[in-house]
Amino acid sequence: MACNFIIPVPEGIKLLIRLTPKAKREGFDGIYADPEGGERAKIAVNAPPVDGKANEALIKYVAKALRIAKSSVTLISGATDRNKTLMIAGDTALLTQKTTEFFQ
Repeated sequence: MACNFIIPVPEGIKLLIRLTPKAKREGFDGIYADPEGGERAKIAVNAPPVDGKANEALIKYVAKALRIAKSSVTLISGATDRNKTLMIAGDTALLTQKTTEFFQ
């Protein structure tokens, strides 16, 4: 299955996310089809969207899920939006494989 929300770049990968803050259950919640025809991974976190807490929880969740350092994960767009783009630094092929396996 091709994951259109994983974008390989020379520095690693970009991961397109649709975040649900203040969720009862944290975790991967399927694929979101955005109005432009693209896809995003739906991720829910318990943290509220206040003072960047939901963004911090998202970075922590993704780092733990992929078994990588939190310092490798950076929010590059969508700080105040539900649609977010994460930059995950590292080996592009390895990160693509790990991310694809996790989001199946």
